[in-house]
Amino acid sequence: MAVRKLKPTTPGQRHKIIGVFDEITARTPEKSLVVGKRVTGGRNNEGHLTMRYLGGGHKRKYRFIDFKRNKDGVPATVKSIEYDPNRSARIALLYYADGYKAYIIAPNGLQVGATVMSGENVAPELGNALPLSHIPVGTLIHNIEMRPGQGARIARSAGTYAQLTSRDGDYAIIKLPSGETRKILAACKATIGVVGNSDHALEQSGKAGRSRWLGRRPHNRGVVMNPVDHPMGGGEGRQSGGHPRSRNGLYAKGLKTRAPKKLSSKYIIERRKK
Repeated sequence: MAVRKLKPTTPGQRHKIIGVFDEITARTPEKSLVVGKRVTGGRNNEGHLTMRYLGGGHKRKYRFIDFKRNKDGVPATVKSIEYDPNRSARIALLYYADGYKAYIIAPNGLQVGATVMSGENVAPELGNALPLSHIPVGTLIHNIEMRPGQGARIARSAGTYAQLTSRDGDYAIIKLPSGETRKILAACKATIGVVGNSDHALEQSGKAGRSRWLGRRPHNRGVVMNPVDHPMGGGEGRQSGGHPRSRNGLYAKGLKTRAPKKLSSKYIIERRKK
């Protein structure tokens, strides 16, 4: 993995740092696994704006990703590594031995022609999905389920991974990308390896237009608004704006937003580092 820093031939190129696409082997997605994606522009079903600073952007097709990996015992061959406009990670197209096709998140180091499998009796090798109870302690994993059969929920974006640190009865203890340590049922599945495209965090758009391509509209700061529009607005000259807070008055720095009696708190051993 690497990034390209462009020469400053234009103002838009001056600060532009983009990823390379060396690992991508196919330009068009599998037709049976895509569907047209509609954008809402931040409007709800009544047409009211509920999310600001969204809208526009390039037309996209949604790729169906197999987060459940429930075809146990059937070997699959990696046909191609592809770009996905809907996520930061790359995706891999699998051809199963029984003719079934599926997309998965491509882990770092997965090559075209490799064979991957899922199930309890599968070797803990790159790209294989198996229950946490069958994964060796210390292994780096991604695509982790929170409930058995639910589908992967944790560590899915580019460069992320978690580590299986130990086991405690019916639970496996994993350290998450945020630094949080928590229990997850050992019957939940996870995939071996680290999510690919780890240099995604080093990219810089270089110009405002590239944000517009992604469907992100210009974002106004609260301090430049009027008091009628934002709690931090108003004042003579360049006022600081008072306590940092959201448009609804919710404090932005230090306010705990997690419900104090949330049921899943008992599974968290160590909170994430601030």
